[in-house]
Amino acid sequence: MMKWSYRLFSVGGTEVRVHATFLLLLLFVASQSYFSGQGYLAALESTLFIIAIFTCVVLHEFGHVTAARGYGIRTPDITLLPIGGVARLERMPRKPSEELVVAICGPLVNVIIAAGIWLAFGIDAVFHPGYDFLQSGNFFQKLMVWNVIMVVFNLVPAFPMDGGRVLRAIFAMFMEYGAATRRAASIGQGIAMMVAIYMLLNHTFHPMLLLICFFIFMAAGQEAATVTQQEATRNLRVRDAMLTDFRTLAPEATLREGVELLLAGSQQDFPVLDTHGGMQGMLTRHDLISALTEKDLSHPVIDVMRACPSSVEPIGGLTEALDTLNASDCPALPVLDPISGKLVGLLTAENVGETLMVRAALMKQRA
Repeated sequence: MMKWSYRLFSVGGTEVRVHATFLLLLLFVASQSYFSGQGYLAALESTLFIIAIFTCVVLHEFGHVTAARGYGIRTPDITLLPIGGVARLERMPRKPSEELVVAICGPLVNVIIAAGIWLAFGIDAVFHPGYDFLQSGNFFQKLMVWNVIMVVFNLVPAFPMDGGRVLRAIFAMFMEYGAATRRAASIGQGIAMMVAIYMLLNHTFHPMLLLICFFIFMAAGQEAATVTQQEATRNLRVRDAMLTDFRTLAPEATLREGVELLLAGSQQDFPVLDTHGGMQGMLTRHDLISALTEKDLSHPVIDVMRACPSSVEPIGGLTEALDTLNASDCPALPVLDPISGKLVGLLTAENVGETLMVRAALMKQRA
C-alpha cells in the first residue's frame, strides 16, 4: 500500500485510494483557470473535468482488474496519482495470451467511453498538438478527446504502459518469457531515448514529456531486472536463500534492547516472538529509529513493532516468496515451520541478492 494514500471506496475486494498529491493537482488546475482571468466558474469547471478524467482512469484500471480476476489474480488496491492510476496486481499472468488480455482491457475501456460519448452526443473533434483541455466549454468533447489520446498513449510499446505488456505478450508467444521481456524493455527504452533526443536537437523542450521519457526508461529497466531475478530464482526454494542466523526480541523487550541488537551486528529487522516461539510482529530499523525520537528507551517494543501477517514456508518457491515479500509492508518475511508454526528463518531482499551472486560466481567457476 502506497504511503500518503487515503481510501475512497472499495469494489469487489479492490480498494480505490487517492494519493495526497492528487489534491495538489486539483488546486493547481483550479488556480490556473482562475488566475488566467476566467473566474470562479471556469475554475470549478476545470476541477470537475479533472475529476471526470480520473473517473475514466479508475474505470481503465478496473478493466485490468476485471480481466485479471478472470485468471484468479487479485488486485488489493488502485491508487490515484497526479500522473494517473496504479493498479497493484498481486502478480502478472505468465501465459502470453492472458497477459495480452489483461493489458488490452484497460485501453479498451477508454475506447468504449469515447465511443459512448460520440454515440450519445454526436460530437465531432479535431485532434491537434495544441488542444487545450482547460479551455472553458466543450466538456464532453474534451473528455472524448482525452480518452482517445489515452488509448494512443497507453498503447505505446514501452513499459510500464499497457503497450509494453502487449508487446511482451506477443514476443512471449515465440520466445522465452525472460527474453521477450528484455526485448520489449529495450524497445521501450529506445523509444524514450529517441523522443528525448528529438526534443533536445529540435529545441522543443517539454519538461513533462522529458520526465515521462525518463520514467519510461527507468521503469522498462526495472521490469527487465525483475523478470531476470524471477528467472534466476525459478528453481530455488525459500530455504536456499533465507537468513537462519538472526536475533529476536520478546514482546516485553524495551527499545533499549532493540538498539543494543541493532548496534551489535548487521541485522536491521528483529522478529518479536512470544514465549512459545510464535511470531508476534517485526521491529524494523526504520520504526525503531522513529520511535527513539518520541519515546523513552524503556518503552516496550510491542507498541512499536509492525504486524507481518504474510509468511512463507521453507519448502515454498523462492520466486513466489519474493512476490509476497514485495507486496508486504515488512522488509523481512518470516519463514515458519509448517508443522510447529515456529520461526525458522527470515527472507530479505538483501539475502536473496547475496544468494544469487554466490550461485552466479560458482556457476562461472564451473564453466
